[in-house]
Amino acid sequence: MENKNALAALAALAQESRLAVFRLLIEAGPGGMSPGQISEKLGMPPSSLSFHLKELTHAELIAPTQNGRYLIYAAHMATMQALIGFLTENCCGGNPCGPDVAPSPAPTRL
Repeated sequence: MENKNALAALAALAQESRLAVFRLLIEAGPGGMSPGQISEKLGMPPSSLSFHLKELTHAELIAPTQNGRYLIYAAHMATMQALIGFLTENCCGGNPCGPDVAPSPAPTRL
């Protein structure tokens, strides 16, 4: 993943409503959801949802498909995996990382 693509994805996710939409679509899986379903589940007005779907689509985090008369939005898993790979590419200085490797605790202030 290129820096510009990572920045677009991170910028799109750095907004509460878009993050909620993306997480909901991740949960929905490859079958995705219609805008009406997303709107109902998140309690978001359709006009606001439309804007957020456009931003997530532009960042290639979600992809719409036509299903008859309806658009169905699903998380674009390849972009999500590429973003995770980009963020962890140089993790741990090239040493193996795993769940048993815990970060040092943050220093406490006195």
